[in-house]
Amino acid sequence: MIPLIDITPLYGADGAPRRAADAELMRAATGSGFITVVADAKLLPARRARRAAMLKLFSLPALEKRKLWRQKYAPEHSNVYRGYFPLLPGPAQNAEGYDMGPDIAHPRLAEAGDDPLLGATPFPPEAALPGWRVATAGYYRALERTGRVLMASIARSMGLDERFFDAAFEGGNSTLRFLHYPERDPVEIGEGATYVEEKGNKRRIIGGAHVDSGFVTLLAQDGVEGLQALATSGEWIDVPPREGTVAVNFGGLLERWTGGRIKATRHRVLSPGRPRHSIPFFYEPRVDAVIRPLPLPGAEAFVPFVYGDHLWQSMLKFPTYKGMDAMRKPRGIPEAA
Repeated sequence: MIPLIDITPLYGADGAPRRAADAELMRAATGSGFITVVADAKLLPARRARRAAMLKLFSLPALEKRKLWRQKYAPEHSNVYRGYFPLLPGPAQNAEGYDMGPDIAHPRLAEAGDDPLLGATPFPPEAALPGWRVATAGYYRALERTGRVLMASIARSMGLDERFFDAAFEGGNSTLRFLHYPERDPVEIGEGATYVEEKGNKRRIIGGAHVDSGFVTLLAQDGVEGLQALATSGEWIDVPPREGTVAVNFGGLLERWTGGRIKATRHRVLSPGRPRHSIPFFYEPRVDAVIRPLPLPGAEAFVPFVYGDHLWQSMLKFPTYKGMDAMRKPRGIPEAA
């Protein structure tokens, strides 16, 4: 079973409820590595009405959505890392989606220069989607805060100062993504699709098994099944899309940074036989944050590196970034750091 944890106490002051929530979170993070969480709606606004307001983006006319396309799909556009990616023929990419950076909710804190990871997000005009920007910005800020309290809880449980991770995430470059998996005709998909036997049914894999590359992912589902996590037993377990909950999983970099204490769990998405939406939020540090070994007994010793370099190399593995290797050179650690 995927643990369900009420994380409301994590937003508050020290006390018995917060310590109990810390212990419950750490037990899951070092065990299954995959959790569903719930909190007061003012703290974690993942309810149906908010999701619907944000996902109206997919109702835009095709011409309006094309204005948001990334440069990979519209060479005349300047946005490389943020923006819209369309559904393509074939089995490699099974969703259309849209990525936003911190500029959805905050003034831009850093000039992009030649770093595509810091490029501006193209947004739809207010007239096209009245109220969309306000709803989405509020959600982004709420998920940033949730990521922060989860990392603080992990720090406390590992014997670090609860603000240990704050410096790396101050002015971070977190990504909010909208995904739409339409139900597709097998003729459109063509050859090469992958299927599995699941409870006596043949189901297509629409999101291949993987571990997220970074730190913490918070995923709001739309009530439609399909997301699965790999249990330590080797069995694929459904992550229930309970209303008002957010699925939490930890990334490979956090697992490495904590010497394997926090588990990064493989997960995948199977076709539910109907359209599916999801809203993942990837809680990420600044691109220039230097990742160094943690001051913990048994923590892995590794050569420090810049988070943006790690992130770009991780992104190049996905179809939406394939062939873009030369667009960003490794930055390395500045001498002053």
